[in-house]
Amino acid sequence: MRFSPLTSAPVLETERLILRGFVEDDLPSHAAMLSDPEVMKHFGGAQFGREESFRRLLGGVGLWQLQGTGLLGAERKSDGKLVGHVGLFDYHREMEPLIEGVPELGYIFATEVHGQGIAREACDALLGWADAQLDADETVAIISIGNDPSMKLAARLGYEREPDGVYRNEPVSLWRRRRPA
Repeated sequence: MRFSPLTSAPVLETERLILRGFVEDDLPSHAAMLSDPEVMKHFGGAQFGREESFRRLLGGVGLWQLQGTGLLGAERKSDGKLVGHVGLFDYHREMEPLIEGVPELGYIFATEVHGQGIAREACDALLGWADAQLDADETVAIISIGNDPSMKLAARLGYEREPDGVYRNEPVSLWRRRRPA
């Protein structure tokens, strides 16, 4: 399902970040982030090596061509370092309840920026763009049970918790945000 006519990532700017499409030079920072046990503990615990990190980077790029939305790298303005990513996508997840056809918000940030409001800043910018540009009246987020910081962020972003779902035989919290009127 296409959510917009875009075939490549837009560039969004915040006070501290440039949100943009991934480039190959992002791989070292991206791989470091996805191999950090603290970052990945709420994503099934798997830590990814360089090859799998590159495949995930490619997927973030390809989503724009397939769906008109995807992942944006979060580059810190002060030093140009990739410190995370944020995106909206439909991964066609095999979960209950089904969320297919609804853009899903996802984000991962390096531990060095945890607790600094960077994720909130990036998500606010992306959701503001989505509210104006996407052909979708709502977005969803799935968050691991126990990931309290992410749940607090979802609530601050205007998501409301729904009954929990099941993904890969594990309970997950399901959140929904309707586009503001």
